[in-house]
Amino acid sequence: MTNLIVVLIGGLSGEREISFLTGRACSKALKKRGYRIKEIDAKGHFIDKLKKLKPKAIFNALHGKYGEDGFVQSILESIKIPYTHSGVFSSSLAMDKVRSRIVFKKNKIKVPKYFLLYKNNQKNFTKKIIRKKIKFPIVIKPINEGSSLGVYICKNKKQFNKNYSKLKKDYDKILVEEYIPGKEIQAAVMGGKSLGAIELVPRREFYDYTAKYSSKAKTKHIMPAPISKKKYNEVLFLAKKAHKILGCRGITRSDFRFFKNTFYLLETNTQPGMTKLSLVPEIAKYCGISFEDLVVWMVKDASNNR
Repeated sequence: MTNLIVVLIGGLSGEREISFLTGRACSKALKKRGYRIKEIDAKGHFIDKLKKLKPKAIFNALHGKYGEDGFVQSILESIKIPYTHSGVFSSSLAMDKVRSRIVFKKNKIKVPKYFLLYKNNQKNFTKKIIRKKIKFPIVIKPINEGSSLGVYICKNKKQFNKNYSKLKKDYDKILVEEYIPGKEIQAAVMGGKSLGAIELVPRREFYDYTAKYSSKAKTKHIMPAPISKKKYNEVLFLAKKAHKILGCRGITRSDFRFFKNTFYLLETNTQPGMTKLSLVPEIAKYCGISFEDLVVWMVKDASNNR
């Protein structure tokens, strides 16, 4: 059997450039371990290329829309080539911040108070924010983007109006949620087992796109997260629980806020970044798993019917 691995990179989302960073880092690691690698940009007629190459597996290094929302996963299922990360349903569910929160709440995982605002229906904002008992500052964001794209913290109604006007140009649905202060804790799960949790201390207002991917942002990473052993085990349990109830496979990273001794789950990422500043590789390294070992494990874990 061929040991050719296709690394899907690029794509059509706003996270295209990050996908290139993730994909190329993973390609390099796999080459060092003796795999033959072919990088394919997931646009145009990339499906025909996959069918022709018939690789052993596909490393899905895409981020954002089409890459981690169940779309490309459904294509890979149809052409029956094993692939990494989560499957169609779990990818779609995790990417939708509203649907996933409904699942989290039903399974007794705390999430921030929130409501959905539809495009050109701004008049309902005041009614909903009062009914949900949400006070400023608030957070507004698209329901299906990653890497903190389109996320705004609004301290008052004026800031909300300004930022909402920006978002509604590109999105039909916008999530409005209460702002949870406190520690930013992120926990990784690998193959259904908790790996570890890390605290982020951004010098910016929050852990936004720049804080995640620019070394100039100088975000401080504290591994392991400096919380009590009891609370550390609790956040690992919650991350593992989120991974399980969403039906995830492979690697996931769950993002929490820790405030007044309580964890609030913001989202679970089914395809976390694998760049030099990314958190899952850092958590894995602390646990004694090298970057190369991590990537090889992901390839060996690849399958269909995920």
